[in-house]
Amino acid sequence: MSGLRVYSTSVTGSRERVLCPQIKSQQSEVTRILDGKRIQYQLVDISQDNALRDEMRALAGNPKATPPQIVNGDQYCGDYELFVEAVEQNTLQEFLKLA
Repeated sequence: MSGLRVYSTSVTGSRERVLCPQIKSQQSEVTRILDGKRIQYQLVDISQDNALRDEMRALAGNPKATPPQIVNGDQYCGDYELFVEAVEQNTLQEFLKLA
């Protein structure tokens, strides 16, 4: 796959119910910011296929990674916290590996 991808989930498992509101809120913030800056991306719903979840975790280098995770091509950009930090420091283009 090429281009910017945001790994997300439309469903969370029972063990992750505690994280559900936080994950949904983080996913919404990432997509809202990208949309606001007119940055094109593909939303990848890992709840549709376990292979997508495994792919996301392999790219993140973390077997317990949860959405949202951001990737450009085959380069891992980071998670929500790193995304927010890049927005605050005005380094989003570099973070997303677009610059």
